[in-house]
Amino acid sequence: MKDLASIIKERRSASKFVSGVEISKEDLDDIFALVKFAPSAFNLQHTHYIVVKDPLLKEKVYEAAYRQYKVQAASAAIVVLGDMLAYEQAGRIYEGLLHLGVYDQQEYDRMVTETVQFYKGRGEGFAKEEAIRNASLSAMQLMLIAKEKGWDTCPMIGFYPEALQAVLEIPERYVPVMLVTLGKEDTASQRPRGYRKPVGEFVTYDASPK
Repeated sequence: MKDLASIIKERRSASKFVSGVEISKEDLDDIFALVKFAPSAFNLQHTHYIVVKDPLLKEKVYEAAYRQYKVQAASAAIVVLGDMLAYEQAGRIYEGLLHLGVYDQQEYDRMVTETVQFYKGRGEGFAKEEAIRNASLSAMQLMLIAKEKGWDTCPMIGFYPEALQAVLEIPERYVPVMLVTLGKEDTASQRPRGYRKPVGEFVTYDASPK
C-alpha cells in the first residue's frame, strides 16, 4: 500500500481515459465506504453522489458537460451534489449519539435546535455556500481514495447546471457542485505537471497576504 504523500503526488486530473474500462458497483461501494468519513460541518454530511454508468444516461451528461470526451470515455461520471437543506436531517443524524448515551435527551434536543437555527438564521446564501464547501471536501477525499485503489479522476466544473438537473431530475434542494470523471487514465497524452507555487508564495504566518 502506498503512503499518503505518494498518493497525493501521483493523483492527477486525467485529461483522457481509456475507453471501455468497467468499474463494478462493488468497487465503487468500497470507495464510497471510505468517502463517508470526510469532514462536514455539524456532521451533516451535505454531499450526495449520483454515479452515472449507463451509456444512454452518460451520453446525456456528456451533452450537458459541453460534449467533453472524457465524460464518454470514463468508466463513471460522478455528479457531486451539495444539499442546501442538510440541516433538516440533524435529528436523524444525532439520534445515534442519543441512543449510545453520549447525549441525554436535553443535550440532543439542544443540539438539533441549535444546528437548525444556525443554518436558518444565516439564510439561503449561506446554505448554498455550505453545501458547496462541504461537498468539495468530500469530493477531494473521493479522488484520493480512488487513486489509492488504482483509479484516476478529473474534477470538472464545465457543465450546464440546469441541463444536468433536468437530465438527472435532481431536486431543487441540491446544488450541482462538480462532476468527477473516474476511470483509467490514458497516459500516452499525459502532460508534465503544471507549475506549483512554492510554499512561501501561498502561505503566510501570523500575517495577511500581500
